[in-house]
Amino acid sequence: MIDIKLIRENPQRYQQAAQEKNFKVDIDRLLEVDSQLRDTKASIQDIATEKNAVGKTIPTLEAEEKQAAIAKLSQLKKDEAILNEKLKSLQPEYDAILLLVPQPCDEEVPVGKDDTENVELRSFGEIPKFDFEPKDHVTLGKALGMIDIERGVKLAGTRNYFLKGDGAMLHWAVLRFSIDFMVAKGYTPMSVPLLMRDEAMRGTGYFPGAEEQTYLLERDERCLVGTAEVPLTSYHSNEILSEDELPIKLCAQSTCFRREAGAAGKDTHGLYRIHQFDKVEQVVICKNDIETSKKMHLEILANSEGVLQALGLPYRVVNVCSGDLGKGQAMKYDIEAWMPSRNSFGETHSASRFYDFQARRLNLRYKDADKKNVFCHTLNNTVIASPRILIPLMEIHQNEDGSINIPEVLQPYMGGKKTITK
Repeated sequence: MIDIKLIRENPQRYQQAAQEKNFKVDIDRLLEVDSQLRDTKASIQDIATEKNAVGKTIPTLEAEEKQAAIAKLSQLKKDEAILNEKLKSLQPEYDAILLLVPQPCDEEVPVGKDDTENVELRSFGEIPKFDFEPKDHVTLGKALGMIDIERGVKLAGTRNYFLKGDGAMLHWAVLRFSIDFMVAKGYTPMSVPLLMRDEAMRGTGYFPGAEEQTYLLERDERCLVGTAEVPLTSYHSNEILSEDELPIKLCAQSTCFRREAGAAGKDTHGLYRIHQFDKVEQVVICKNDIETSKKMHLEILANSEGVLQALGLPYRVVNVCSGDLGKGQAMKYDIEAWMPSRNSFGETHSASRFYDFQARRLNLRYKDADKKNVFCHTLNNTVIASPRILIPLMEIHQNEDGSINIPEVLQPYMGGKKTITK
């Protein structure tokens, strides 16, 4: 959420932000309602002051003057009631529009319409060249008894699957290695709830906007989260931390649920775009300082790159353009791993910085050195998401005989096994 004072000072900046990010929000109407709200609240305060003054004089008055004062007090109460009703009608509209105002992009963000205009910053590793006809992950997985998509679809519908045998073991190995990697970096591991109230979804910026992508449990008034970012970032909501607690660095492994509404016919092959997956997420809560946020952003990006490098996967880092940014993101780096079967890079990680956008919505603050309550800054990034990461992991490390080499860092989690064979 944006500080309304900043919008009042420079409405054009937020109109431009909405345009660059492809969000629709009526800034003019927001300022109009804001002005009406402020006038109404001021009038209510004036009436309260006058009521208090009139009330104090009544015991000292007699006869007609007393009756006139009582009548005036009665009228003031009626006027107050009318204004309070006006306040009740204006506040929901104000809140609804304010929640739609996007965070302006940082200067480093390229302006573009969608992900086709993201800008590559660097790449790591060599794209493999096979001296045999490589198989895709589905073919490999079926032959090695690792993947069963047909039975997943039979039981749960499209975009569902089973991982079994070495497929399940490889999936868990990746997740466990990633958690251990983050703990060694000083991040606190968390086991988090996956059913969230709407407040947490609004607080992290997913509502309003992502309702269509979210599994909603209306009867219980809960949502299934699409990422551990939601519970991790919301963990200290409505709290005032001390500055010496910051930065807070958290990581969590969780199952994630996404409806993929509107994705019919897109990325339907294999394990790329599915309804349920597991992810290790990292979240940082730091002090309200732009340079600190930028430093933390590079740190969480480096963490994810370290995991991919340890897995021996070539990848590239892209600067995400304005039209591909979320409402609250000031800047985002995507990491895309090379996927031979797609003959292209595919997104595997997203590292975002929000400044105080989420913290304002979550009322997440800290007391600074001057004893002032200040909104925190928040950041998050994928550490690993599986089974999507199994696509490059299986395809890049395959052998001509259809076996798959297990990266050295995962072998301890696979019982010492070095190769997956029939």
